[in-house]
Amino acid sequence: MLRCSITAAIALGLLATATTAHAADLPSARTAPATPAFVAEPSPWMIRLRGLAVIPQGNASLKLNGAPLSGEKVDVSNSVVPELDITYFFTKNFAVELILGTTPHTVKAAGSIASLGTIGKAWLLPPTLTAQYHFDLTETIKPYVGAGINYTIFYGQKSRGVFSGFDIENQFGLALQAGVDIMIDQHWGINFDVKKLFLEPKVKANIPGTGVVTGKVKLDPWLIGTGVTYRF
Repeated sequence: MLRCSITAAIALGLLATATTAHAADLPSARTAPATPAFVAEPSPWMIRLRGLAVIPQGNASLKLNGAPLSGEKVDVSNSVVPELDITYFFTKNFAVELILGTTPHTVKAAGSIASLGTIGKAWLLPPTLTAQYHFDLTETIKPYVGAGINYTIFYGQKSRGVFSGFDIENQFGLALQAGVDIMIDQHWGINFDVKKLFLEPKVKANIPGTGVVTGKVKLDPWLIGTGVTYRF
């Protein structure tokens, strides 16, 4: 009888141990599911630093003492400068961009008035605000298009050669844009960008002993840039 009691006790102990182990392996209703790793949303702010080539056109419509000049042209020099832009994303795809940069240019007479030589020099400051739509071509290639407004400020104007009183008026103009960001990681990328500004400012210059040259110069510059992108 004693042997049977011991055997029964051992059997009950083993059964209890197995039941406890099995219960421990079962998922608890109170156990919270695993929380996925937090993925930070990108900041709405982006900046770019580019090398920028400014390539004006230079067609002109000029008058001397009110009389139209025939075959007149001007030659406006190209310029390459550093340029900064700041972009803010309202949504994943829609953003606005402000570009800041300034470039020096030399204006020379050409065509029928080429013999007059250099007219003057001026600095061009074209702050431009564009609204953009960004496409998600791939995870890393992000092309965009944009359109907006530009206000070009001309400063540091100096007459040259036979001219005096050289002046170019500030002007509003339209801007079109296309570009692409090629992202290397979440923050850094490479940018290629092209803009077209539509500008036809009024100009004025004196020729001592001859008269006053007035009119408009159709600059319509191309702004071609490449550089680095940083998304905060």
